[in-house]
Amino acid sequence: MISHLGRYEIVGELGQGAMGVVYKATDPLIDRIVAIKTITLSLAMEEREEYEARFYQEAKAAGRLSHPNIVTIYDVGRCGDIAYIAMEFLQGRELRDMLNDEKLLPVDQVIDIVAQVAQGLAYAHEHGIIHRDIKPSNIMVGRDGHVKITDFGIARMASAAVRTQTGMVLGSPKYMSPEQVMGKLTDQRSDVFSLGVMLYEMLTGNPPFLGENVNAIMYQTLNAIPQPPSSLNVAVPDMLNFIVAKALAKDVEHRYQNAGDLANDLRACRGAMPRGMVVPEVLRSAGSALPPEATHTDINSDDESDTVVNLRLSPSFDSAGATMRLAAMTASQEDVEELSRTFKMQRPSIEEINRAAPHSQVSAKHSSINMALPVDNTRSAKGGGLLLMAIIALILIGLISALLF
Repeated sequence: MISHLGRYEIVGELGQGAMGVVYKATDPLIDRIVAIKTITLSLAMEEREEYEARFYQEAKAAGRLSHPNIVTIYDVGRCGDIAYIAMEFLQGRELRDMLNDEKLLPVDQVIDIVAQVAQGLAYAHEHGIIHRDIKPSNIMVGRDGHVKITDFGIARMASAAVRTQTGMVLGSPKYMSPEQVMGKLTDQRSDVFSLGVMLYEMLTGNPPFLGENVNAIMYQTLNAIPQPPSSLNVAVPDMLNFIVAKALAKDVEHRYQNAGDLANDLRACRGAMPRGMVVPEVLRSAGSALPPEATHTDINSDDESDTVVNLRLSPSFDSAGATMRLAAMTASQEDVEELSRTFKMQRPSIEEINRAAPHSQVSAKHSSINMALPVDNTRSAKGGGLLLMAIIALILIGLISALLF
């Protein structure tokens, strides 16, 4: 192990990164512990100069970001054939390790973590920086639950540095957006898609797009529409199904246009969930015996009426027909037609979608997914009219009875 990088004294090795070793070190000038991520520049001279220039450019850009949910970069430099970034030393765990060790995190904790990541991404996007490699191993969760995004500035360089002679694709295919898979230009909506993949995995225990190899995963990313998360975990409220579906929309125009909107909807969803909610044992397969209409109750509710808060998934939603309706609202026309052929079902009409859509319990004006949750008020209006007529009839019958008897 090396003992120094520039002025930094190496204390120990923290682990292996995607492009080099990560060290724990001290900065003797200010007596501060830092983490140092290294990148080996063992390339041909022409490639090396381009690679190094891109590295410094991206690292400096990331160094300008100052946000509570983004790791702070202190310094960038080079020592021989090693380029390095000195950054904030974080005490906590990688989200990847947490997901590997625990069965499933509680839904409220998942929402809190992903909302913090979305807030950090929104800030970075406002400053013109796209991460391009959002995944659990690039998220650190502190002991107090505070979340930090790492590897800003490195991800873009990594995704661009594909070595054709080795046949290696740098990046994380399971978390790539459709436009990344197809090699198109990416923007902030690609980060939103990757965050949606991560959210789905945290809720269900599996990524939405799986395959035996990279090509199979990429095909799934471009063509497959995953099951609603609640079909694998009944603790997931129906509003969260729609948030996930919008984040994973194949067409960028149907996706969340910025990470801030995603963060707002996640907070709204969390606000609708009761405190002290009784969470049933999660389901890992759609064929479990527990029904999708299982409800969650607030055992610590401050409401004297002991109102049961219903966050259940409509029984009609967890079906092939519901998947078709969800696809019609979120996917491209080609994807819906492909799904229609697979299920041997016709594409649902707007009226069918409106009839089947569950009613959101969060005020529409506070949620950017209200366009995906159409509500038919005609039926309730008719019911109210019939009730009023019945009341009037009972009053008239009472008056007539009083006069006659």
